[in-house]
Amino acid sequence: MASERMADGHDGDRPEERLGERSAERQEVLPRPLDSIDRDILHILHTDGRASIRSVAERVHVSRANAYARINRLIDDGVIRGFGARINHERAGQGASAYITLKIVQNTWRTVREHLRTLPGASHIALVSGDFDVLLLVHTPDNRALRELVLTRLQSIPEVLSTRTLLVFEEDDLEPES
Repeated sequence: MASERMADGHDGDRPEERLGERSAERQEVLPRPLDSIDRDILHILHTDGRASIRSVAERVHVSRANAYARINRLIDDGVIRGFGARINHERAGQGASAYITLKIVQNTWRTVREHLRTLPGASHIALVSGDFDVLLLVHTPDNRALRELVLTRLQSIPEVLSTRTLLVFEEDDLEPES
């Protein structure tokens, strides 16, 4: 068995490295498993994205260098996609929110997604299963702007077959409070 690995040139390679070799055009690497320290770091940063490296290191009982390296690895691996502010959309002048469901032409998800990314006020886009294909969350200044977005922008996308708008009357942010 060891001689096969050595002859194969894969002696001691990790499975994710071999996966990358097998599929040159598919550069996806299997995610590294997260340990309890990684999960604790994620929890801290999810709760307070402005936490200092020093604070994170102290709370998870590792050196600052270790915390810094772990956070950078989590960023490089795509586990942490970015840091941002939680916004009260109503106070930010976006008083009308809606979930919009879309039925789209089969196999046009990537094209539709690119159109949706350019919409003003779009905050979440998901390809889903069920009675519709796409779920879109938007925040607009008022119902007139929402109407314009749906009737003019969304329904003019050729791949969109139909839409249904669900107004949000009240919402609660489930993100942890800092």
